[in-house]
Amino acid sequence: MTDEVKPSGPKRSYHAPRRMARAAATRRAVLLASRELFVSNGYVATTIADIAERAQVSPDTIYATVGRKPALLRELVEVAISGTDQPVPAQQRDYVQRIGAADRAIDKLAIYAQAIAAIQQRMAPVFLALRDAAGTDTDCAHLWSEIGRRRAANMRLLAAELRATGDLRNDLSDGQVADIIWSMNGSEYWDLLVRERGWTPDQFAHWLADAWIRILLDRN
Repeated sequence: MTDEVKPSGPKRSYHAPRRMARAAATRRAVLLASRELFVSNGYVATTIADIAERAQVSPDTIYATVGRKPALLRELVEVAISGTDQPVPAQQRDYVQRIGAADRAIDKLAIYAQAIAAIQQRMAPVFLALRDAAGTDTDCAHLWSEIGRRRAANMRLLAAELRATGDLRNDLSDGQVADIIWSMNGSEYWDLLVRERGWTPDQFAHWLADAWIRILLDRN
């Protein structure tokens, strides 16, 4: 005879996939609410309480799911670039891999221009909200500077990749090539032509590729 007490009913299964799905849905709701409010009301004017109310969650859930306001804004920028619910490292992004697989500079630039047009549709409103907030918020200023440095570094890598094709103009240094691409792939440039002047994303992508090809490549 034993003193062990056996459970009276079946064991309750642990539904990890269901729990993960709920957590992912909560995270999406928090990020969507953050995006809407940061873009419409501004970063500084938006509170965690505002976001919680819009997302229909508690403030503590936001802190546990993503973090404070700076973390929310960082996450919005990262997912806007990746086009998924999660940040994706640069070298794992589809368009980066396709650029790397292309042999000619003209093809690399065309792929990148199409990618920028797709990315800016998601990112430009968030990025411009970050730019505006950087003027008054220290955390946002640091994030703005960090992203600017990262963009510039990535453009130097792209310039070196373009140089390796042998198609770039010899009178432009890799630094100049990187700076030209960096200035034209920014949200500010997109905002001027698409939002203010009414260009379509396709028009923007075709213009960007054509401009880069005309400016950067040796066409002789």
